[in-house]
Amino acid sequence: MSLKEDFKKFAMRGNVIDMAVGVIIGGAFGKIVGSLVNDIIMPPIGMAMGKMDFKNLFLSLNGKEYATLEAAKKAGAPVLAYGSFINTVMDFLILAFVIFMMVKQINKLTPPPAPKPEPRKCPYCKSEIADDATRCPHCTSQLENK
Repeated sequence: MSLKEDFKKFAMRGNVIDMAVGVIIGGAFGKIVGSLVNDIIMPPIGMAMGKMDFKNLFLSLNGKEYATLEAAKKAGAPVLAYGSFINTVMDFLILAFVIFMMVKQINKLTPPPAPKPEPRKCPYCKSEIADDATRCPHCTSQLENK
């Protein structure tokens, strides 16, 4: 088989395509959650905490004061942008919660697997045996076929 045929066979397998669709939808969903956190959830939280903008929370490591995070970055100052980190953590927590709720609902919709039948037991030693066994492999007793 040629390399082209091998790649085509690999790329057209169902689980590869499913994974690609999942990654694309996951990326788009991540952007939606990011917007939800940055544009809808964090502004009211910031207002409740004294008109605080989480995106501008940072610590300058060179000891100088800067009005905004953007100004510090333009000056080339080393900064710990912990406000961005807080937003990213919120993104993650909301995304994880939404995925948890989706999986929970999907699990409710899928029927539980059929219970496995009780295994056949040897009438003498009570060990599990194959359904078509004529002798017990544990105690070697002769068994009646069902």
